[in-house]
Amino acid sequence: MASSETGGVKPMSIAGRMVRERERLIGMSNDERAWRKQWLKDLELHHGPRIVPELEKELQNPIKRFYRFPLDKLGEALTPVLGTQRAYTIRFWTGKFAMAIAAIYAGAYYFKYNQNDWTRKGGWRVITSRPVCNPGDEGYPKVSDRTQPSDYAARGFKQATI
Repeated sequence: MASSETGGVKPMSIAGRMVRERERLIGMSNDERAWRKQWLKDLELHHGPRIVPELEKELQNPIKRFYRFPLDKLGEALTPVLGTQRAYTIRFWTGKFAMAIAAIYAGAYYFKYNQNDWTRKGGWRVITSRPVCNPGDEGYPKVSDRTQPSDYAARGFKQATI
């Protein structure tokens, strides 16, 4: 059994018989004219966003309201000065910029204090290439700085001050 959009009830048009131009040309009473005028007025949409505080509170849980609070206050302060659209744009990009800066700082902190060296198993292992040594440079041909087998895979052990 397929469910219908109307739940089994036949759909009914609220426009009445006046939705067709031919019916309106036949003639309308004053009540029908008033009803048609109100019906057309009701079809007009409001331009711009409508903010209903109760609806906003229902749609946003307390955690979301908490972390949105600072930028919402910034937007409220900027709206009278810059207008709704510009204030929203500044509010939006301020949040994105703050998250990008936080991600950069977190990455820098992680790479600085969680290096993969001989003291730990985890962390990012950062390997740097040897400096370039071209013909004509001092020390050419410089094959490697590593002279003994223990220099390979030392992971900073030889530089440790134990």
